[in-house]
Amino acid sequence: MTGRLGLVGVSLFRRKGPCYKPHMPDFRILGPLEIVDETGPLLLGGLKQRAVLALLLLEAPKAVSTDRLIDALWAEQPPRTAATSLQNFISQLRKTLGADVLVTKPPGYALAIRPEQVDLARFRQLVATARAATAAAERAARMQEALDLWRGAPLADFEFEPFAQPEIARLKEERLAVVEERIDADLEAGRHTEIVGEVEALVDRHPTRERLRAHLMLALYRSGRQAEALGVYQDARRTLVDQLGLEPGPDLQQLHGEILRQDAGLRAPDAAPPAEDHFDEVLRTLLAGRLVAVLGADVGELAGRLAERFDYLEDGAGLPRVAQYVSVMKGSGPLYDELHALLDADVPPTAVHRLFASMPPVLRERGVPHQLIVTTSYDLALEAAFLEAGEEFDVVSYIATGPARGKFCHITPEGSGRLIDLPNTYATELSLERRTIILKLHGQVDRGPEREWESFVVTEDDYIDYLAQMDLTGAVPVSLAAKLRRSHFLFLGYTMADWNLRVILNRLWSDQPLSYRSWAVQPQPMPLEREFWRRRDVEVHELPLEQYAGILARYAGIELAGATA
Repeated sequence: MTGRLGLVGVSLFRRKGPCYKPHMPDFRILGPLEIVDETGPLLLGGLKQRAVLALLLLEAPKAVSTDRLIDALWAEQPPRTAATSLQNFISQLRKTLGADVLVTKPPGYALAIRPEQVDLARFRQLVATARAATAAAERAARMQEALDLWRGAPLADFEFEPFAQPEIARLKEERLAVVEERIDADLEAGRHTEIVGEVEALVDRHPTRERLRAHLMLALYRSGRQAEALGVYQDARRTLVDQLGLEPGPDLQQLHGEILRQDAGLRAPDAAPPAEDHFDEVLRTLLAGRLVAVLGADVGELAGRLAERFDYLEDGAGLPRVAQYVSVMKGSGPLYDELHALLDADVPPTAVHRLFASMPPVLRERGVPHQLIVTTSYDLALEAAFLEAGEEFDVVSYIATGPARGKFCHITPEGSGRLIDLPNTYATELSLERRTIILKLHGQVDRGPEREWESFVVTEDDYIDYLAQMDLTGAVPVSLAAKLRRSHFLFLGYTMADWNLRVILNRLWSDQPLSYRSWAVQPQPMPLEREFWRRRDVEVHELPLEQYAGILARYAGIELAGATA
């Protein structure tokens, strides 16, 4: 079978010959009631005989009592011959289906059939398979394959029968919900233009269905039809107020506001890379001394090497889980020793590190303060980039253990360290007017012989302790706290899977959106990540980090080794 997206469907039930075996007919209720075997549709009797079959199918393979069958067929006034008539219907159905298919099963009758013989069961199995698919296009194709099983309204020949009406309504709702899921997948796959007409027709048939209204608004907006998308919202509001006396729900109101703002989170997944004016805007903010870069680090390799060293066997565990295991089973001393050995190696700077290490001369030329760069990396790659560039810098690093736990230390360019015991009075010792400051929120490796300032927020317990501390801006020197409160942010190298990202946002802003316009760069953000950033009012830009660094460097007139522009 070929799906609507052009993908070849996978048969759910493999068979070489006609539909099932000769003694395994195909029962269909997703449309008019129908039974099909290898010879074609089977002839059924009158309405009440077919009603008996429908009732048995809806409960198969469970039994339906004689009393319930009679109530369904004749409601509250069954004739005296009801029982006899029912037996006649059963007898006729047995001639059609076979005595081994329609069986007597106290307190009534049952169909001895397999779930896959009923189109409704196959529909639900296909939907479950679709939901398990990772790719949006595949999910949409599999769901459409399931929807193609429908031949019209369910149990269409019983539309006016009281016994069937609740089930018909439930099945219609089930189908519409799957249609909405398929449209979600189509939008995720970038098919917004192709589905506009279909969704418009659905909205006409279901004018108070807010999810369909949202689908239409988003499809129109992504198709460059913003005014029409806003018109759909106004029409929805009038309809809901007139028919139900209700305003649109919060989700639809929020989407309306995002379209008005042209929120970056509404861009199609396959949209082009950030526009040229994005780099202009980021560079202007950086050259005005108003940008704080927040740099992530891939700790997957570190977690893997730590797990291998201590025989941790759970595949795919993140660094906090592995480190927690080592700390509990082997002790914090061996954990820190191994982390020191792994992180003390010379890590080559990336293009992102070199970009920010190349900025001090540009900033000095314009007479603006140096950069505050925030990072959650434990290694010294960023520092190495500044040393290669011949630039001095201060490091402010978090202390996760010992009597000074919860405080920060200051490492000068000469390598001397000092505890920042009173952040509110620690002002003259640090200045962005003099040089760059690297704020290491989760500690760092210390190459000094005593490893005096070495500390890592690395285990699950470390993260719990870290989150329990007060607002981060109350723990860093006052000048840095002011900078963090009054800056735009550029997040580079963070994903939802990275605990560090959520920890940073929690310590800096709790659950509040950022105060200044900010951006996040991810090579392939998932829908969940786009929604996560959107709720923080952070624009997401889909681009490899080194390519992004290369473009921004070109805009700044910097020749950057190791970057692609």
